[in-house]
Amino acid sequence: MASSAAANAPRRTVPAVRSTKVRRGDAPLVMVTAYDAPGARIASEAGVDVILVGDSVAMVVLGYDDTLQVTVEDLAHHTAAVARARPDCLIVGDLPWLSYHVSVPETVHNAAALIRAGAQCVKLEGGRKRVPVIEALVDAEIPVIGHLGLTPQSVHAMGGFRVQAKESEAALQLVADAKALQHAGVFAIVLEGVPDEVARMVTEAVDVPTIGIGAGRHCDGQVLVLHDLLGLEDRHVPKFVRRYASLKDAAVDAVAAFAADVRSGAFPSADESYHLSADEAEALALYGAAH
Repeated sequence: MASSAAANAPRRTVPAVRSTKVRRGDAPLVMVTAYDAPGARIASEAGVDVILVGDSVAMVVLGYDDTLQVTVEDLAHHTAAVARARPDCLIVGDLPWLSYHVSVPETVHNAAALIRAGAQCVKLEGGRKRVPVIEALVDAEIPVIGHLGLTPQSVHAMGGFRVQAKESEAALQLVADAKALQHAGVFAIVLEGVPDEVARMVTEAVDVPTIGIGAGRHCDGQVLVLHDLLGLEDRHVPKFVRRYASLKDAAVDAVAAFAADVRSGAFPSADESYHLSADEAEALALYGAAH
C-alpha cells in the first residue's frame, strides 16, 4: 500500500527533477519503466518520481530480442496508454532507434509525436554527437534526458550488452560527454552499465541529476524495468536487477488453478453465474415443456 507521503506528493515536473542533486541533500530520484495504464497506476501509487515509457517495451512486452524493432508509432501508442492513467509522475517518452539519427527536423517531428501522445519530455542515447539534435529539441521547448554508457540502441556497434567505460580513457570520455550534454541543455542523464567509480565521477562533474541503471550507488537516482523488479520477466536477469516480487510465478500458479477448476467443473460456481428470477425460470420451464 502506498505511503501517505507518496500519495500526497506533488506531481513531478521537469524543473523539479532538474534541480535534484543528492550532494545538495536531495532524496534520490526513483524512476521505473511502464508501458500501459495499469503499470502507470502502480508506479504512481507507489510514489515513483519518473516513468520512462522505454524502448525496452520491445523485449519485455512485444517479445523482440533487442530494442531496435520498435518505432515512434509503437512508443506513441504506449506513451498514450501511460498518460491516460494520469500518474503523479513525470512521463518520459523514449525516442527509438533511427528516430533521431537522420536529421534534425525529423528528430523534432518524432519527439513532438511522443509529446502529443502524453509525454512531458523525451530521452535519447549518445554523447557529444547528439548535441545538435538536443539543442534543436530544447529550442522547440521539448525537454530532453540524455543516456550514456551502455546504450542498447548501439548493441551491434558495441558487440553486445557490455559494461562500458572500464578503461580510464573511456571513463574520461564519458565525463566529457556528460558535460557536453549538460551544456546542450539536457535536464538529466541516464547512466547505464558503467562502473560505480565512473558513475560517481560523472555525477560529481555535472549539475544535472544522473539516474543509474547498472551504474552503482553514487548516482542521483535509480531506474529499473518494472517487469524486472516485479519478477514478471525472468528469461534474463542482469546483475544490477533486484527482484522485489515474483509475480510471474504467482501468475502462472493462478492461471493453472483457473485451468484446473474449469476442467474439473469447479468454475464457475452457482454464485459466479447469473440466474433468472423464480417467475421467469418457471415460465421458461413451462414454455419448454409445451414445445
